[in-house]
Amino acid sequence: MASGKIGITGWFHTKITDPLLSILRRGAEPNQLAFSAALGITLGVFPICGVTIFLCGVAIALLGSFCHAPTVMLANFIATPIELSLVVPFLRFGEVISGGPHFPLTTDALKKVITGQASHEVILSVAHALLGWLAASPFILGTLYIVFLPCFKILVHKFSSVPSSPKKSLHPHAEVRLKVRDV
Repeated sequence: MASGKIGITGWFHTKITDPLLSILRRGAEPNQLAFSAALGITLGVFPICGVTIFLCGVAIALLGSFCHAPTVMLANFIATPIELSLVVPFLRFGEVISGGPHFPLTTDALKKVITGQASHEVILSVAHALLGWLAASPFILGTLYIVFLPCFKILVHKFSSVPSSPKKSLHPHAEVRLKVRDV
């Protein structure tokens, strides 16, 4: 690698830290970044693997300027390992909500799925997982937004190269020169 970092550290910097710093340096609004990160993670934990990128694309197209596309996509990428760990909790939550049958997660069940013997049960379990995600997603989105907002306010203030207020001058000594001319 050009930066001299190897392994997981180099991957983390290349895929997560560097894109995040690039986003912060462009001067986006903390509210928009917090909403976009919360949206990206909420869509990123959708319980059907491989679909989240399309969901994010649709959300970006529908929301337009209300969200920051690079932040949504970065958060979606970060959420991938979380997505895999939440499939079973969403499944169980959906079963509780619907009062549906409990789908057994055993090696025998896996064999039935692979051989096609459990197609009805699999479709029902997918529906339960979707129901669980659908019921939980507003709470996930809201909670993440509340958590991310102060974080992004701090990060934007620290790393932004664009002034936070249009009243502030880009050049730190411009106001001093204006006052000297007025005298």
